[in-house]
Amino acid sequence: MGKANLKEKKFNYEAELAKLHVELVHMQEWVKKEDLKVVVVFEGRDASGKGGTIKRFTEPLNPRICKVVALGVPTEREKSQWYFQRYVQYLPAAGEIILFDRSWYNRAGVEKVMGFCTDKQYDEFLRSCPEFERMLVRSGIIVLKYWFSVNDEEQEKRFKNRISNPLKRWKFSPMDLESRSRWLEYSKAKDQMFAHTDTKQVPWFVVNSDNKKKARLNCISHVLSKIPYKKMDIKPVKLPPLPGEKSYVRPPIDYQTFVPEKF
Repeated sequence: MGKANLKEKKFNYEAELAKLHVELVHMQEWVKKEDLKVVVVFEGRDASGKGGTIKRFTEPLNPRICKVVALGVPTEREKSQWYFQRYVQYLPAAGEIILFDRSWYNRAGVEKVMGFCTDKQYDEFLRSCPEFERMLVRSGIIVLKYWFSVNDEEQEKRFKNRISNPLKRWKFSPMDLESRSRWLEYSKAKDQMFAHTDTKQVPWFVVNSDNKKKARLNCISHVLSKIPYKKMDIKPVKLPPLPGEKSYVRPPIDYQTFVPEKF
């Protein structure tokens, strides 16, 4: 009975995800048609499920329209720039959707907790971030911010899974180890961040991600509810017949180097 229930849940998840994927394609085509500009910010603790949600979000979409931005450590030159300058260059043009896998909120989280920024830089971020986001909205960009919340027991379980699974070990960084010892500091930083940046114009939406599959479905569904789109009439495509040119002679097959067929 237990195995049957698991299979049933898995089937339901796949079925619901398939429905959402159809809606995402309609939303994408509407964004393209109406020249909308969309930014979706994904933030949260390590192993909270952000990456898995982003992967399912982008799965059915055109990578030329929906792009993921996941920046690494800033260069020395970038450190000397206006803080938001590094992210502005990735903002969407008309007809684009940009997903930030972590964003300018690095300053309010890891940089604050790990001491990578000064108190002055941190205070300035809290003051200027709400205005920066209001500027984006006034310019016509739809900005959605999601915080993935996972309890410490579930995070511990996922960390151990990453360590034991060779396919997931790359996800575990030295920074993850350090963050474990600073759980309380991260919690305080998150509360402070919400107090300053959870605005009426650009609010935070919290995703309960203790169950990763439910979190993915709930987040995608919520994004769809926040972007005003209409279902597009997709016209049927008729393939034209291949040309009947018979004068073309293909070169001998041994002129080409083929990949060995091991499977």
